[in-house]
Amino acid sequence: MLRPNIYRENLWDEFFDDFFHEPFYRTGASRGQQTDLMRTDVKESESDYELIMNLPGIKKEDVKAELKDGYLTIQASTNTNNDQKDSNGKYVRRERYAGSFSRSFYVGEDVKQEDIKAKFENGTLILTVPKKVQQPVVEENKYIAIE
Repeated sequence: MLRPNIYRENLWDEFFDDFFHEPFYRTGASRGQQTDLMRTDVKESESDYELIMNLPGIKKEDVKAELKDGYLTIQASTNTNNDQKDSNGKYVRRERYAGSFSRSFYVGEDVKQEDIKAKFENGTLILTVPKKVQQPVVEENKYIAIE
């Protein structure tokens, strides 16, 4: 816990992180960890793909999904403020966080916006994307004229 890390600027960062640790604020590239935000599972069935994306602490109205040029892009943003005061009204701790995140998935140019179904519940976004239906290729015979 108190051993110095050569990638930190301050020896006490790790000490105070243990006391004030909040996974949403203290994860990501600054700590050298992969964040839980926007972690996605993809399930495949015979007719579609189901994307299950974790968006902890994000409200439904702060999530947008867009289909453009065959790419499905999900964007999420957050703006939080955690103020803690003691009994005299003095701040013991103040943390603010604002950020936006996005992920893109190539779903194909044949998928239309109205074909994608989306549901957001308990911090989880579930998107159902239909598979591209393969049109049977009819082989056309091309003959060379013989004179």
